[in-house]
Amino acid sequence: MSSNFTDIVGAADLRDREADPASAYDTDVVIVGTGPTGGTAALALASYGIRTMMVSQWSWLANTPRAHITNQRAVEVLRDLGVEEEARRYAVPWKEMGDTLFTTSLAGPEIARLQTWGTGDARSGEYVQASPCTMLDIPQTYMEPLLVKNAAERGAKVSFSTKYLGHAQDEHGVTVRLLNRNSGQEYSVRARYLIGADGAKSQIAEEIGLEIVGHTARAGTAYVRFHADLSRYVQHRPSILHWIMNPAAAFGEIGMGLLRCVRPWNEWIAGWGFDKEAGEPDLSIEAVTAQIRTLVGDPSLELEVEGVSTWYVNQQHALSMSKGRVFCGGDATHRHPPSSGLGSNTCMQDAFNLAWKLAFAIKGYAGPALLETYSTERVPVGAQIVARANQSRLDYAPLRDCFNTDAGNGTRTVEAGLARLRATTAEGAELRQRLGQALELKNYEFNAHGVELNQRYASAAVVPDGTPEEKFERDPQLHVQPTTRPGAKLPHAWLVDASGRRVSTLDVTGHGKFSLVTGLSGQAWKQAAERLDLPYLRTVVVGEPGYEDPYAYWAKARETEEAGALLVRPDGYVAWRQLSSVWEADEAEAQLREALETILATPLRHPVPAR
Repeated sequence: MSSNFTDIVGAADLRDREADPASAYDTDVVIVGTGPTGGTAALALASYGIRTMMVSQWSWLANTPRAHITNQRAVEVLRDLGVEEEARRYAVPWKEMGDTLFTTSLAGPEIARLQTWGTGDARSGEYVQASPCTMLDIPQTYMEPLLVKNAAERGAKVSFSTKYLGHAQDEHGVTVRLLNRNSGQEYSVRARYLIGADGAKSQIAEEIGLEIVGHTARAGTAYVRFHADLSRYVQHRPSILHWIMNPAAAFGEIGMGLLRCVRPWNEWIAGWGFDKEAGEPDLSIEAVTAQIRTLVGDPSLELEVEGVSTWYVNQQHALSMSKGRVFCGGDATHRHPPSSGLGSNTCMQDAFNLAWKLAFAIKGYAGPALLETYSTERVPVGAQIVARANQSRLDYAPLRDCFNTDAGNGTRTVEAGLARLRATTAEGAELRQRLGQALELKNYEFNAHGVELNQRYASAAVVPDGTPEEKFERDPQLHVQPTTRPGAKLPHAWLVDASGRRVSTLDVTGHGKFSLVTGLSGQAWKQAAERLDLPYLRTVVVGEPGYEDPYAYWAKARETEEAGALLVRPDGYVAWRQLSSVWEADEAEAQLREALETILATPLRHPVPAR
């Protein structure tokens, strides 16, 4: 590692900070796009005191509630950024997300149910133990304003009706060209870094030459937003997803239609597949009204169509997510169907991973090499969730095969399918057994706790501790395995603060800083941190007032001796750990210094303030 600080952070950047950064840069970071990626990045950067400008070519935010499932990790991000409670006011609560139904129509006979999103008797305890946050259902029409409003309140500048035209980056920064769509004026903004959160047709990803692998437009789906009071069909069995298996309508690749509750119980989305080779489907008001009435099972249903659209199933992810001073994330780098509810969650986590690294680089706490770990850590996650979402679509086939509606006279009817499934015959018994097995398979979509929380980072921002490779005790897609291994998310455990209130280990770490976590016997670590006196490092001594462990939950979760230590990154991931006791402050300081210098790719020095 170079000992020359200016070689690492860049001589030009250091001179700019020593002089007047406002004269060299109009802002620190320009973000193109106001979706979950852009909004989370802007909120985090503004919270960290970074000058941020976010632009959107549109006049306002999301006009459709497309993304909605908000998993525990995404809610933890909201919690860290101080907006969890506000988000809950706009959400369908966890318990009301409820069962997922497989039925012939909302009014008709059910075929099967699955307790989903961790709400079921068999899984809810795991979800409660894994996080201080529950899952929530927050439509994108509510999530985007929440993120953008709070980012603006914390100092981010937001420009709507502002089209991104292009950029030019050099050794010292990025010049971004923009167009005010209202006035027609073109202008440029000089920034240190650029974030491309500009969606699945990302201009920025194309400009920096990101290699995207996979397939596009595998299947077509029609979505219709509508209003209708369906409470009489669903209020007694709350659920946000109802899969309809009915041959009276054509349902494409999956063979099922969908009714998704946006707001209980009068705002909905109806979805069904279509043959993309045959062109766009008939989406006239008459056609979609008839289709919705079939899905609901009410031929006289009064409804109001709000909007219609089509989308295509993609299976793509980027092999890298940055080039130089330009970074992409979210749908710009991973494109997939909404199955498994992973889309906006992954977008938000991309941004959360990137934001603290940019903040540390801008403030001079870290060298440029830290920024390279963004791509290293997030590319495997993007590949994983793209594969999982597409596999979840394929996993409907066994369920569909259990409901054979062939009436034997050239027609298909619900009655024929139900008769086979309910027959008191060997064939009926076999079908019911297969139906149970098909339901179990759908846990990989609807109760995939491990997919959501088991991400492990391997990069230069994680220091291995020399322990053997991790082995998962249960299926790593279905079950979360908390661990303090470097590269894993810090486990949640309840502590008690000085006032007697419960606080999570996630509450006393994060928030834009590194955290050194040790026990009462770890006074050497506390002394070491005091000696280093770094503005971005806090010490958490579990057992001291404010961090009591009366339940002994942390003692069970820490996987170290009491006088061992963990170094937790601002994004909540363990960067380094010392398993055994260290008693001398000199040794602790040497180990801590080496770990931080490795992770941050710079010698520990107090940098010149960014502004």
